[in-house]
Amino acid sequence: MKVILIGATGFVGSAILKEALERGHLVTAILRHPEKLTVTHKNLSVKQGDVMDTDKLTELIKGNEVMVSAYNPGWSNPEIYNDFLKGARSIQSAAKKSGIKRLLVIGGAGSSYIAPNLQLIDTPEFPAEWKPGALAARDYLNILKKEDQLDWTFVTPAIEMHHGTSGTRKGVYRTGLENPVFDANKRSVISVEDLALAVVDEVEKPKHIRQRFTLAY
Repeated sequence: MKVILIGATGFVGSAILKEALERGHLVTAILRHPEKLTVTHKNLSVKQGDVMDTDKLTELIKGNEVMVSAYNPGWSNPEIYNDFLKGARSIQSAAKKSGIKRLLVIGGAGSSYIAPNLQLIDTPEFPAEWKPGALAARDYLNILKKEDQLDWTFVTPAIEMHHGTSGTRKGVYRTGLENPVFDANKRSVISVEDLALAVVDEVEKPKHIRQRFTLAY
C-alpha cells in the first residue's frame, strides 16, 4: 500500500517505518529535517515538509492511501500541548483535503480508562513531566471522535512501552478498546516493535474504523 508516515525519525515512527518497509509497503516519510533519516530503502521516499503548513502538506501527500501519524513535537518542548494539537489538527485537515480517507494516529496511554470515569492521566501516580503531552493526546482524541469524513483510528500503546529485548519483536499482542490490556502480573506492557506490528496490521486489515484501540501482551 502507499503509506504516508509522519514522525519517521521518532521512537515510535522509526519502528513503524521499519515494519512497513519489511512488509513491502511504499512509504513516503514527511520530515522537517529529511537529513535526520538515515534509513534507505527502494520502497522509501522522503519529502521535506512541516505538519504546521497544511497547504504544503496536502500537496505532498496526494495520491496515497493511508496516513500514519506518529507526530510528537518533543517531550522537552515547553509548548508540547499547543504544538501537538495544532500539528494533529493540520494533519487531519491535510488528509481530508488530499483525498486520503484512512488516518491512523498514535496517541499515548494517558487517555485509557483504568476505572469507570477515571483515565490514567487523572491519577496521582501519573508522571508530571509527561502530563502536557498526554493531555494533548487525550484532548485530540476527543476532537477526532467528532470526525465523520475520515476513516480514522487512534492507537493507544500499553502503559509501559520499551524497545524489545535484543531488538526482537514477539509478533503477538492482545487488543482492547477503552481500558488497558493487563497481563497476569497486572502490568500493561508492549515493545515499540510490537506496537509497530499492530499499527501495520491495522493499515493492512482495518478492524478499528472510527475507534480507539489499545494493545499489550
